[in-house]
Amino acid sequence: MTDEQREWTRAREGLTAAVMGLGFPAELGDEIAKNLGSPKAMNRMISYLHYAKPQKVELVVDEMLAIQSEISAWRRKKAGQEANARYNEFLNYGPGGEKD
Repeated sequence: MTDEQREWTRAREGLTAAVMGLGFPAELGDEIAKNLGSPKAMNRMISYLHYAKPQKVELVVDEMLAIQSEISAWRRKKAGQEANARYNEFLNYGPGGEKD
């Protein structure tokens, strides 16, 4: 098992434990982990669960969706920045992209 796999497993287990600690089923934690997909996002969700201690499953799922939305917005922003950088390089150096 690689370090990344260990990190993902630890985050998933921590998330499942946090969800179960609030009285929700372990399956909810597993599904949230699958939807968030990264240890960083899962750790953010764990922090929310420990801080807010939501009593309704709807609040837990709403936070998961909010985290997913922010990640998606960040990815779109980074893709836009990369496209803008390539476009500016094209404008500054032409189609060959070589600096004079």
